[in-house]
Amino acid sequence: MTTTTQAAPSTANRLRGSARRIGALSRAEALLLRRNPIALLNALGTPLVGVVLLNASAQNGSLPMPGASVVVALTAFALLFAVYYNLVTSLVARREELVLKRLRSGEAGDVEILIGAATPAMAIAWGQTIVGVGAAVVVFGMGTPANPILVVAAVLLGTAVFVLLAAASTAMTRSVEMAQLSTLPVVAVSMAFGGLFPADAQPGPLLWVAQALPLTRVVDLMWLGLTGTTRDGSSVGDGASVGGIAAALLVLAAWVVAGVLAWRRFMRWEPRR
Repeated sequence: MTTTTQAAPSTANRLRGSARRIGALSRAEALLLRRNPIALLNALGTPLVGVVLLNASAQNGSLPMPGASVVVALTAFALLFAVYYNLVTSLVARREELVLKRLRSGEAGDVEILIGAATPAMAIAWGQTIVGVGAAVVVFGMGTPANPILVVAAVLLGTAVFVLLAAASTAMTRSVEMAQLSTLPVVAVSMAFGGLFPADAQPGPLLWVAQALPLTRVVDLMWLGLTGTTRDGSSVGDGASVGGIAAALLVLAAWVVAGVLAWRRFMRWEPRR
């Protein structure tokens, strides 16, 4: 009894201390982001530009269910640019300024540092998704999401994957300027094969590759959650959609595990000399 009673406050204190450290790091990172107009423009503006282009396609009638298409596209662009690209540049900048090295010498652990650095980007991405859903309901007449749990799962798992990919990508990024090149493979492949275009537009081998990409599975889950159907028209509850949900969750979980391993193995916390 004595051991249990003493252990509980200790665990609670550790959690409170961790939350305080993450909060402090998040506030500092948000302040730095607000003072960097270029980074702020990339985080806020790029997803909106992508949605405007898709909106033009929707007005021409080339997109099915334009409300859901706009929400899915906004979330995908937010994950790629507000989270992935923005976090790569942020982590590289802090590394080159020796901020990460100093943080690791203090009380903050690696997980706390990563979460604290990523929180402003995650807040922007989640906020854009929420605003996108509201706009789709008001402007495009989209109904309320058929399965909000799938939408939340898609956003959370997608965020985790791209935060970890960003951390791992810093190993290939020697400077902030180089981030435009080092992030290009992930961004280009995700935009081309990440489910933003009709599945039948891709030949067989490329379709198999697309099904293994995290953004494709985020799009699949969001489409099911928003509309109640898969992109090929199967309704929720059909064997195809149930299998699609399970496959999407498994692929995203595998990417999270691979991302953790890559982050632990490859991320550098101080500049190369």
